[in-house]
Amino acid sequence: MVADIVPIELSVTAGDLVTLWAPRWRADGEEWEAFLGDDENLFAFADVAALVGFVRTAGVHDLVDHPAWGLVPRLPAPDLRPADSHRYDLVGVPELVAQSPDTWVIGELADVVSIARSLADVCGLDVVHEVLESTAGFTMLDGGTLAFGGREGARHWDALCTVIARRWDEVIDAVDGVIRSPEVDAKALDAAATELSEAQEAEAQSAVEAPATEAGRAGDPALAFWSEVGVDPIRIISDLGDHYTLRCYLDDAPVFLGSGGRIDVFASPRALARHLTEHPQGHDLDAVSTWPQVTKRAQDRELVVAVDDGNSYVLAGLADDLAGGPETVDPGQLELAVELITDAEQWAGSDAADKALASSEPLGWLVSFLVRPDPTRLAPSAPFDSEAASWRGLVGGFEDRLRVH
Repeated sequence: MVADIVPIELSVTAGDLVTLWAPRWRADGEEWEAFLGDDENLFAFADVAALVGFVRTAGVHDLVDHPAWGLVPRLPAPDLRPADSHRYDLVGVPELVAQSPDTWVIGELADVVSIARSLADVCGLDVVHEVLESTAGFTMLDGGTLAFGGREGARHWDALCTVIARRWDEVIDAVDGVIRSPEVDAKALDAAATELSEAQEAEAQSAVEAPATEAGRAGDPALAFWSEVGVDPIRIISDLGDHYTLRCYLDDAPVFLGSGGRIDVFASPRALARHLTEHPQGHDLDAVSTWPQVTKRAQDRELVVAVDDGNSYVLAGLADDLAGGPETVDPGQLELAVELITDAEQWAGSDAADKALASSEPLGWLVSFLVRPDPTRLAPSAPFDSEAASWRGLVGGFEDRLRVH
């Protein structure tokens, strides 16, 4: 998902609802936190399709001012599915604490209490704070099982369980009271549902097309195939939208799907696979010795384009982050973006990225400070307008290289 905006699932009285959460971020020297909603309500939906349809069409809510929001409406629908680690069962807490306080029970309870505190902070739920502050056990959860060991720890656990038995309904009622499910544009809802259905079909297909290798049996078979042939599907999220292409390295030199310094990119993995079925040759990846394996799968209509997590590159919004200085930039996201742009420039025979990112240049100094931290180095100082402008120039040059199909 986009840095710092997370799809989550909340299990409340109405059922399992999905929404978006923006954990704490800094802006203008202040810390902020928000959920998808407005001044009075938390917007949550019965399924991911409704959430996707809403964020793609709604113009007014509390997340529109988040630095990363501009990218969210352009994300593929599957990216707004909550990960297992972001599912919070509020109504199941009494049943949870009826079990012995082992690592899993305490860890899950800690996660639920943490999101409950965030909901209380953002939505002004004073009663939730009152319940969570009524016994020390809630603040001890981050300490794991050690915090509840021995006679004193057992006493704190018992006190926590007693509060949950007596007052957890107050927490649920407070959260229920601010949840609203707004109407969703019918066309946007249908489009999102179709997109999710196609993604599920593609995932099911990749799951049954495992190559007969240990790598295929151990993990994602589609990813295993690409690893075997030494070619990486990559995903690029920029102001032009969400696109997919291929890249590999020959003698440590990057090679992209494309020619003449132009990278062929596609709106979906399926579109990329279809293109390779119809146009298997005529690009720089022809030079890869394993390329015939890719073209055979494509022509047999068995090619599944799957992107490893480490090959997703988010360019959108980074210039604005850089303009805010080191505190507003995700170093991991920046490092990946630099990798993509420098690879493309090297492949195209251009030294524009090397020049702009040289340590003697303002942008290069800022990037180096962020991706290769050294406590002995003096931090760059504001303003960062020139650095942001230089980065916009690099991204613009990269986007000009994209041949969108």
